[in-house]
Amino acid sequence: MYQNYIFDFYGTLADIRTDEEAPELWERVSELYREQGAVYKPMELKEEFRRLEREETKRCGGGYAEPDLIKVFTNLFVNKGILCSASMAWQTAVSFRSFSRKYIRCYDGVVEFLSELKERGKGVYLLSNAQASFTRPEIEMLCLTKYFDGIFLSSEHGQKKPSPVFFRKLLEEYQLKPSECVMIGNDEETDIAGAQRSGLSALYIHTAISPEKTGRVKADYCVMDGDFRKIRTWILV
Repeated sequence: MYQNYIFDFYGTLADIRTDEEAPELWERVSELYREQGAVYKPMELKEEFRRLEREETKRCGGGYAEPDLIKVFTNLFVNKGILCSASMAWQTAVSFRSFSRKYIRCYDGVVEFLSELKERGKGVYLLSNAQASFTRPEIEMLCLTKYFDGIFLSSEHGQKKPSPVFFRKLLEEYQLKPSECVMIGNDEETDIAGAQRSGLSALYIHTAISPEKTGRVKADYCVMDGDFRKIRTWILV
């Protein structure tokens, strides 16, 4: 039916739980910074992180613009007079994410579906509102990288869904025809409405971490019980 399948990541392919409010997180991260000479008290670090995050978001223009938090992790060092390389900032971000993550796993049926798409010669793409320093390691952790012909993460492109600019960048990069594509996601606004405004078909799957529904979902297809395995019978024939 479709030649190209575009997926959201969190809440669609992967179930994840994180907690960035836990005091233990900021204690561990402040210890990490302290080891490199950047001394922060845990709550001081949290407040400064959030302040820099807001500033970076504002600098990027707000709206559907997406900052890269690597700059925040870098500036937390720089503001304490510590030189910070790109690899040092990346590893700090990866550690932050691992400290905040409670668990991550693929939903049942995801690997089988992606495998079948590849066997059939379909194009498989990821379009996710996500920080690359958090998400690329998690895609690798779940052994999913090999299935994608392209991975588009918002922090690497400065835009996020539902911005048509973000969708258009993916389509143009891989010369995809909107009529041959279907977007699969668990968010009515960012995934479904964003895709449809960009000329793509859309399949909505409701999962435990989907935003609260506001009424009838205006998608071409809907899986309301979170059963990923049902997707195959609806859009792969």
